[in-house]
Amino acid sequence: MRALALYGTIGSLMVTALATAPADGATGAATAPPAPVAHRIEFGRCAAVEHLPSSVECGRLAVPLDYARPDGKKIHLTVSRIRATARGERQGSLVFNPGGPGASSMEFPLYGALPKWSKVARAYDFVGYAPRGVGRSAPLSCQDPKEFAKAPTDSRMHPDAAFKRQKRAEAKEYARGCVRRAGADLPYYNSINNARDLDMLRAALGEKKLTFMGASYGTYFGAVYATLFPGHVRRMIFDSVVNPAPRKIWYQNNLDQDIAFERRWGDWLRWVARHDKHYHLGTTKKAVQQSYDKAADKLRRKPLNGKIGAGQLQSAFLKTGYNDAFWPMRAEALSGYLHGDPKPLIAQALPRAAGAAADENSNAVYTAVECNDAPWPHDWRTWDRDNTEVARIAPFETWDNAWMNLPCAYWPDRSASAAAELDAAVRRADHPAAGQDLVDVAGHAARTQVDDALHGRRGPLDVHTEPGALPPVLLLAAERDAATPYRGALELQRRLPGSSLVTENGAGTHGVAFNDNACVNKYAEAYLLHGKIPAHKVYCAPRAQPVPGQQATRAQHALPGK
Repeated sequence: MRALALYGTIGSLMVTALATAPADGATGAATAPPAPVAHRIEFGRCAAVEHLPSSVECGRLAVPLDYARPDGKKIHLTVSRIRATARGERQGSLVFNPGGPGASSMEFPLYGALPKWSKVARAYDFVGYAPRGVGRSAPLSCQDPKEFAKAPTDSRMHPDAAFKRQKRAEAKEYARGCVRRAGADLPYYNSINNARDLDMLRAALGEKKLTFMGASYGTYFGAVYATLFPGHVRRMIFDSVVNPAPRKIWYQNNLDQDIAFERRWGDWLRWVARHDKHYHLGTTKKAVQQSYDKAADKLRRKPLNGKIGAGQLQSAFLKTGYNDAFWPMRAEALSGYLHGDPKPLIAQALPRAAGAAADENSNAVYTAVECNDAPWPHDWRTWDRDNTEVARIAPFETWDNAWMNLPCAYWPDRSASAAAELDAAVRRADHPAAGQDLVDVAGHAARTQVDDALHGRRGPLDVHTEPGALPPVLLLAAERDAATPYRGALELQRRLPGSSLVTENGAGTHGVAFNDNACVNKYAEAYLLHGKIPAHKVYCAPRAQPVPGQQATRAQHALPGK
């Protein structure tokens, strides 16, 4: 009976919302929720689970789950910091995000000890954080980590109908798992909220204006931030740039990525062929590809160590597209496996049980953000048509990328999520303090339905700034980047007037700042330390390619959530 009465109250709220909704669907200034107040972060010892040394201090930042209801539910983000090493030269805080979605920068303060970062570390507090959903920041999960990490798995460049049916069923169940585990909170994991969280972090650090460095996905929500808060920007570096055009977010960007990965995969194949005397995998690109296919077929029939199948092989070798530091070690592993020594492949491709929970969490955040950010095709025939077409010219990554993103085809829309949130509020209604919560949730559901009815599903934010609204920002890009194809940098530069683009010609490593190209590093350092911006477009020669037998060094930036 109580539930029936409550639904009657909710119904009247819906009618009121319909009657008072602005004609353009926008919220007027008089009714806009007040901006949340960020409280200064109290830094202290880091929790043991972060595995950070005592030189790093940690804190927590409270942010609204839903910025439309700033006094409602709060979530807490974990933050890390090391102070500037030369206090007399300090310019403020440098906040870093490595991408994903789903990656954390809690380790970023440690970068200051690296020689290439040392001058910047003199002038800035290095600040890292785990974005919402990641790590201990209101962690998101869609699946039991043991199920997520099950191995061996298969990977097929040209899947048959039965394999596609299996993957569709898995994607549908994964989406259901996200809804089931996250409940009413699920819609609030998105790029606009990530940008708003970033502004809360700026204020909580005591900075009037933000100095930010984002890589990969970090460039996208950094650009969203620049659009929403141009007056809050001091300096920004966008490293390996996501194409921010609304029509590209995110379905088309993933198809473009498939083609770019094929080109970068071809770079690796040709490099291995040139060093056939060392690897014995073939003297042509085609021959090396055949060696790889032979290994995949062999692992599909008989998984190595019982855990390494064709899926694990593909995941390991995908990293050759992210960073050419992986080229020698992956070639060694493939050669060893095909010539009787499986140990290198086991070392590089065997799933890590200890990392299963973190991997599942990262994938859950990736999925939620990308699915929430933009409309996705719901008709399987669209996915099948588009990916089949792309796979004809770019088979290496296309279908595995499709399977990773396919849960978005079964994702709840805003109205469905709002209705689920309302149901949850009704179930909580017997709690003494639930009355206002129910009213707030009902109002939110009503506004969502009205907005959808008047305007349809909202698309991604149209990233751009007016000339002079944003200080000059610095874009960095590798010409042959696979994860964020180069056209994305050109597009963002067009949308941010006054920005400068530094291109690493002929190179494809994803994440170029303070890495192995002294030319790029010079521009990045001058910008952060002195605000010096180069010409509209400048170019750097490529870094030297790796040589056989060279050991891979740890990547400067975390790989994206793929």
